[in-house]
Amino acid sequence: MTRSTRRSGRKEKLAARAAPPVVNPCPPGQIGGAYTPLSEADCAAIFDTALRLLDDLGMGEVPHGLAARLADHGARRAGDRVQIPPELVQDAIARAAKVFPLHGRDPARDITVGGQAVHFGTGGAAVQVLDLDSGDYRPSTLQDLYDFTRLQDGLTNVSWFTRCCVATDMESDLALDMNTAFALLKGTTKPVATSFTVAETVAPVVEMLDMAAPSGRFVDRPWVKVHISPVISPMRYGEDAVAVTEECIRHNMPISCITAAQSGATAPATLAGFLAQSLAETLASLVMVHVIRPGHPMVFSNWPLVIDLRTGAFCGGGGEISVLNAASAQVSNWLGLPSGVACSMTDAKAIDAQYGMEKGISAMAAGLAGGNLIYESAGMTASLLGVSFEAFLLDNDMLAHVYRALRGIEVSEATLGYDDIVAAVRGEGHFLGGAQTMAAMERDYFYPDLADRDAPITWRENGRPDAWARANARARAALAGAHPAYLEREVERDIRRRFDIRLAEQGGADFKD
Repeated sequence: MTRSTRRSGRKEKLAARAAPPVVNPCPPGQIGGAYTPLSEADCAAIFDTALRLLDDLGMGEVPHGLAARLADHGARRAGDRVQIPPELVQDAIARAAKVFPLHGRDPARDITVGGQAVHFGTGGAAVQVLDLDSGDYRPSTLQDLYDFTRLQDGLTNVSWFTRCCVATDMESDLALDMNTAFALLKGTTKPVATSFTVAETVAPVVEMLDMAAPSGRFVDRPWVKVHISPVISPMRYGEDAVAVTEECIRHNMPISCITAAQSGATAPATLAGFLAQSLAETLASLVMVHVIRPGHPMVFSNWPLVIDLRTGAFCGGGGEISVLNAASAQVSNWLGLPSGVACSMTDAKAIDAQYGMEKGISAMAAGLAGGNLIYESAGMTASLLGVSFEAFLLDNDMLAHVYRALRGIEVSEATLGYDDIVAAVRGEGHFLGGAQTMAAMERDYFYPDLADRDAPITWRENGRPDAWARANARARAALAGAHPAYLEREVERDIRRRFDIRLAEQGGADFKD
């Protein structure tokens, strides 16, 4: 009886230890800012140079309507350029939205942008998918986008989802933008983000979103953020993107104005010069938003990108891109603006050591620097040309480790545990099974879902699986599961009747009866 009871009790303890923690020890929204690659004087010098660039050099290729708005706010014409005075920049910074919500369709999944909180999410416009079956790359499709959307829906550490790949099987701007938004609408209730090819596709997409909004008015609680690059490096506006910005603001859609200069190509190769130009360009986006609608929610998304100066190829992994994005987050936060930077843009094509090294370094740097929204953090491969189902699952674990590092160490009388140390030393000589240990096990430690912590003999007996194989099996199981029921059947039926929706309804039926 005694032996049986002991065995039963041991099994219960092992089961309890294997169960997921009741309290998440590393939730999103941890506080960043401990890593400061720039001094206060460095930040001031970079900002002053950015102001000089905007005031003296100014911006080129300014669309006529925007030029008129800028002139009304004190900007000056100088030949074919528009000079933006420091006073206008400072006014735009002062009146910018500093903290604002990113809504999910489910209010419980809203997140707050700004302050010191760090959230990892996605981004990218990959045109290839790492196929689950062949292990090779192929063109990405609308079905892939929907599958990525529903896969990430269950990943705790991805705070919001931006469409990570392009539906290359869509033949027109409207079909692409409409069906991209529909895939996001159907696959998740997290905050989502998309992009628009041209301004003319914004209104039809918003009309569709109205049909899914409880109030019938998407603008009352917009849950879709838009990624726009209204400035083209070096130092000029893009007419089509400016038009998209104006249309999105008209529909009350929060925006991320993304600057994506490349070192040694469209921006200086020196890191300091790069930061000065890139900051000037992102400030030009902020000024543009300011003269259209002061205080409209905008993520100050200054993403420094790096090229290999030997070949001219974009390289998403390495120390330079990590420190540049960390410094960008620091400068944005120093200005009091909601910061957006990027990480995890690995150059690796396979799920291998290079992949893990490059992702881990850049994600940790961006998180420690305090980026409010950190894009590209899950799923991306091949220098942003590719995206992987397996990578989403592995990166979700990686991001939990980063959040845990950001959380730091809580020091108190209870956690110092003087009495527990004395009791262990005078008693059993160890801390296993102690009350303090059991409490810390739930509160302070993260247990990864996919990492291998088995002994070598167990690993060998299980067929020597690597991370790629484990993630592949898990991704297959997740995608074989039930599809989310986030869109009511009647709403989906009405949307499919009204718009050209190409995504087949699960099971193969569509609603075009």
